[in-house]
Amino acid sequence: MSHPATPPTDEREFDVILFGATGFTGRQTVAYFARHAPAGVRWAIAGRDAHRLDDVARAWGDPACIVGDSQDVAAMAELAGRTRVMLTTVGPYALHGQALVEACIAAGTHYVDITGETAWVRDLIDRFHDKAAASATRIVPCCGFDSVPSDLGAWIAVNHLQSRHGTGCRRVRAFHRGRGGINGGTIASFLAMQASGAAARMRDPVLLNPPGMRDASRPEAEADPTFPSWNPELKAFAAPFIMGPINTRVVRRSAALAETWQAPYGNGFSYQEYWKGSGALGLAETMGMAWSQAIFPLLAGLGPVRRLLKRMLPAPGSGPSEATMDGGFFRCELIAEGENGQRIGVTLADQGDPGNRATVKMLCESALALAVNADELPAAHQRGGILTPATAFGDVLRRRLESAGMTIHIDDPWNAA
Repeated sequence: MSHPATPPTDEREFDVILFGATGFTGRQTVAYFARHAPAGVRWAIAGRDAHRLDDVARAWGDPACIVGDSQDVAAMAELAGRTRVMLTTVGPYALHGQALVEACIAAGTHYVDITGETAWVRDLIDRFHDKAAASATRIVPCCGFDSVPSDLGAWIAVNHLQSRHGTGCRRVRAFHRGRGGINGGTIASFLAMQASGAAARMRDPVLLNPPGMRDASRPEAEADPTFPSWNPELKAFAAPFIMGPINTRVVRRSAALAETWQAPYGNGFSYQEYWKGSGALGLAETMGMAWSQAIFPLLAGLGPVRRLLKRMLPAPGSGPSEATMDGGFFRCELIAEGENGQRIGVTLADQGDPGNRATVKMLCESALALAVNADELPAAHQRGGILTPATAFGDVLRRRLESAGMTIHIDDPWNAA
C-alpha cells in the first residue's frame, strides 16, 4: 500500500538507497519498495556485484544501480553522500557494517538496518553516538523483527499510560508467538557472534544503556529468564524467548534515552519478554524452548560445531520458500503496569514470516519514515545518535505499519472511553 505523502527534497540524488539488494533479504526490500514506496520517493539499489544488481533491477522496474563493496571505505563514503537515507541488509554487521555507518555519520545521512548484533551496536554507541547526536543524524539499528514489535510495543504502552492516565509505567512484559523460516544471513550473523566472543558480551542486561546508566543495581538490569513459568493472566506457560537477549537491551536503551531527555518511561521501569506456550502442549513447548536456548549457544561456541552448522544450514543469500514466508505470522502481546495500578495490554500482529516478510516491512517502513515523514518524527530535526526504533520514529512508525497492514491494538479496561 502506497502512502500519499510527498517526501521533502534536497541536493541529494536519492531519498533512499537499498544496500545489499542482491542478498536474500535485500531482494525482498527491492520488491517492497517497488510495490509500496510513494511515487515521489527517489530510490536506488546498491551492492558489490554489477551483474546481479542488473538482474534485480530488471525484475523490479529498473531502479538506478550503484556498485560498491562494504569494505571499500571510499565507496561507502560516496554511497552515503548520494542519499538522504541508507537502508542496509549487508551482514554480519560487525564484519560489513562499520564503514557504512561511519560514512553515513560523516555525510549526515540517516541509516537503518536489521542487525541483532547488540555487541556491535554497543561499539557504535561508544564510537559514534555523540558525533551523530551533534549533527542530528539518526542511526537506527535493529529495525526488523528484532526489535520493532518489542520496542514500539513498549513505547505504545508507556505513551498510553502517560497520555490517558497521567501515570508512568512501572513494568512491561512481552509474550511472543510466531511461525516462519530462517535465512542464511541470520545464521551467518549468529555464527559470527559465537566465533568472535560477542555472544558473551550480549549477556549484559543493560549492554546498550548510555554511559552512567549501566549500573547492575538499576531496576532494568534484571537477568534474562532461564526456566518456563505459568502466567495466570495469559493462562499459558511462558519460556525464555530466543530474541529476548536482543530485544530487552533495545527496549532498555529506549527507556534510558528517554530518561536522559527528561521524559522517563516511569519510576523504576523494567522490561522482560518471553515465548508464550500454546494449548495443552504449552509446557512441553516452553520446556523445549528453554532447553534449546540454553544448550544451542554453548554448542555453537565450539569451532567444529560451527563448521558443521555452516554445512547443514542455509548459506548467506538463501532462505525459506515463498510459501513458508507467506504462511508465517507473528504475535507480540505486551502487558503494562502503571505506577497507580493500571494494567493495559498492547498487541502487535501480522501475517508473514517474522524474520523475512515482517522484518522487510518494518525495515522499509522505517526507512520511509525518515525519507517521507522527517518533520513528524520525535524531536523532528533535532534528535540524532545511535537510536532505537521507538526513540527514532515513535508514532510515525506505528501509523506507517498500521497503514501497511499490521494490527496494533490497545486493550485498556481502565479507560471508560
